[in-house]
Amino acid sequence: MTDEKKLDAREQALQQRLEKLRNMEDEIREKENALKLREKGKKQLVLRLSPTLWEEIARWADEDFRSINGQIEYLLTECVRARKKK
Repeated sequence: MTDEKKLDAREQALQQRLEKLRNMEDEIREKENALKLREKGKKQLVLRLSPTLWEEIARWADEDFRSINGQIEYLLTECVRARKKK
């Protein structure tokens, strides 16, 4: 095989790899978009807490560098995960 043919074969192989990478990037973008759409669908609810519980959660959220809403969502998520493990 001549050097030129080797280079052509190498270039073709690289082009194929590049195309696979582009396809993988497209798949990742699609999955990210689907996840973003799902997250936008978060439900809102009214939650009544005692002032003492609110203060405890606020303190905990501050320690974890989260908002109070983020902390409540984190706690609920952990509880659901723990329940599923049973």
